[in-house]
Amino acid sequence: MRPEDVARYLKDHPDFFETYADMIGDISIPHPHGGRAIPISERQIISLREKNKVLEGKLRELVEYGEENDAIGERVHRAALAMIKPANLEASLQALYYNLREDFAVPHITVRLWSEWDHPPLPEFGASSAGVRVFADSLNQPYCSHKPMFETAEWFGDAGNLLKSYAYIALRADRVFGLLALASEDAQRFYPEMGTLYLKRLGELVSTSLVRYL
Repeated sequence: MRPEDVARYLKDHPDFFETYADMIGDISIPHPHGGRAIPISERQIISLREKNKVLEGKLRELVEYGEENDAIGERVHRAALAMIKPANLEASLQALYYNLREDFAVPHITVRLWSEWDHPPLPEFGASSAGVRVFADSLNQPYCSHKPMFETAEWFGDAGNLLKSYAYIALRADRVFGLLALASEDAQRFYPEMGTLYLKRLGELVSTSLVRYL
């Protein structure tokens, strides 16, 4: 008889140890963390304790994720309040830059806008290539990368050579009218596999705030 046969039999006959209750006290098995033998009932207690530790660890992770999400949600709310108040495009952009740096600790932020209408002479309306515009049009979700897209590294000035991670968020209303680019010297700040829910919400917030001036 193979061990698998014994295990299958006990699973198929859960009343076995009721019929042979005395055997539980007679069976000794190796301790999982030592060489001594222990009763099977004690081994079950150890197993339950180990499972409980695993569940406690998972619960702690869920609580930590929940607290982290609450904190991020509060920061997004503060950003929304900050961008509602300004009365012009330049003030809205300054509020955006300040909030992302101070509340979200994003070290490098730039915005590029394109408009067919007259606009103030701001650096955000600087030249952007056709490739960048096509790239922005293609973004249904924020895009994170370890490499800059097209000429976007140049948008960050002298820091461009030091940057190792990027996040790109299309700004859109009826159509795409710009691109929000975030960057960091930390390669793990933005990476392809990261969740982008809050980046997407940030893009919606910035789009709604800025489009009224274009």
